[in-house]
Amino acid sequence: MQRAETFFSPAEREQIRKAVASAEATTSGEIATMVVESSDSYREAQTLGAVLLAGFVAVVVAVAFHHVTIWSYIPLVFGLYFPALLLFRAFPRLKLSFVGRRRLHEAVRERAFRAFYEKGLYRTREETGILIFISLLERKVWILGDRGINEKIAPNFWGEIAGTLARGLREGNGGETLCGAVAACGAELSRHFPRRPDDINELQDEILASDLSSD
Repeated sequence: MQRAETFFSPAEREQIRKAVASAEATTSGEIATMVVESSDSYREAQTLGAVLLAGFVAVVVAVAFHHVTIWSYIPLVFGLYFPALLLFRAFPRLKLSFVGRRRLHEAVRERAFRAFYEKGLYRTREETGILIFISLLERKVWILGDRGINEKIAPNFWGEIAGTLARGLREGNGGETLCGAVAACGAELSRHFPRRPDDINELQDEILASDLSSD
């Protein structure tokens, strides 16, 4: 699985930091970015996948040895379950085949909300914090604004920007596309929240480190 701390190169991280600083130069809004490896462990999908894989392999083995009986099949499934479980743990993307689209959507959404509050984005002076949240395993992006932003900009406005960023990540243009997403967010924020003379930078411009477990 891709590591969050190494997904962007040092050069890309610096470009992203500069993009955030540039976007915030014309707005009192505060933009933060975060990358996590996954939004959930999806243990139920991992277990289901391991059971099905163990069952399938057990059938193949039993047929190959011409010894298909319930008394040989069940112990074989139990014996193969743990190696199959290790396989799903080693290659997390395999378990996504056993996770519904709605489950993935909700997992990323909930993790983004947790990150928003864990990182204190709700504490900005005018409630104008915004989080661009990237979950690598699911290849999904969630953009979340604070109450001050949501009063003037509909939350679903950010969907198009999030979709463009997600496509860029899948195509291998993560750094450039994230900079573009930051600029797009900054342009919209500047329309509704122009920078004030006494504005201060309340959130770090660098990509936020993830200290949350994925459960």
